[in-house]
Amino acid sequence: MPDYRDDLRLAHVLADAADAATMDRFKALDLKVETKPDMTPVSEADKAAEELIRGHLGRARPRDAILGEEYGVEGTGPRRWVIDPIDGTKNYVRGVPVWATLIALMEAGEGGYQPVVGVVSAPALARRWWASKGHGAFTGRSLSSASRLQVSQVSRMKDASFAYSSLSGWEERSLLDGFLDLSREVWRTRAYGDFWPYMMVAEGSVDICAEPELSLWDMAATAIVVTEAGGSFTGLDGRPGPHSGNAAASNGILHDELLGYLNQRY
Repeated sequence: MPDYRDDLRLAHVLADAADAATMDRFKALDLKVETKPDMTPVSEADKAAEELIRGHLGRARPRDAILGEEYGVEGTGPRRWVIDPIDGTKNYVRGVPVWATLIALMEAGEGGYQPVVGVVSAPALARRWWASKGHGAFTGRSLSSASRLQVSQVSRMKDASFAYSSLSGWEERSLLDGFLDLSREVWRTRAYGDFWPYMMVAEGSVDICAEPELSLWDMAATAIVVTEAGGSFTGLDGRPGPHSGNAAASNGILHDELLGYLNQRY
């Protein structure tokens, strides 16, 4: 089994730098916010955090490629860092503390690039989660002060807690009926949104979650945290990993049933 300890340590250093930059501008009255062509917001903090991470990687891992939400792909090769400088920008610009920097390392393999390291850092919540392939998932303040993550053992939908982001995306893709059927079946639903439901699946406090439209940088880090905690992370099509443009995550026990509900179209 490859040892990714050096890469994981570097990812924590990158997250530390990003946290300092994003927290410095969080709730700033003069924060500059623009609208991207896809009509989503981007703040000066998003751009600054990604530039900062890219700068660190250029010095520490000059041979590795980088894919970031704000500045695209740079470089080629079998190793690629995938960055979402602020996942939850809409929360960030409104002063809601549910946002995080997502940092993943992906390596080329069968079926394309797969995540081997992931760090999810949410400084406004004072939380951080991380994982490396074959070595488990953890949460805590640092590598030396952490507790191991483990998904829940809930085995019935009627006992499950289901997290999601919003209803509109499901309706736009003609998937709302299955979504609503699932919401009626489970014990509890909550719209936590963005990275947080996946981390709660990894912690065992939520049992299932899903989103109908996502980008690779939204999923690469969260996918490995969920799977290393013992859970399942696929697209709605059942394809393992963060490559389907959407996501379903669970404790594993409920995964097939989750996909069955969300793929109802008629």
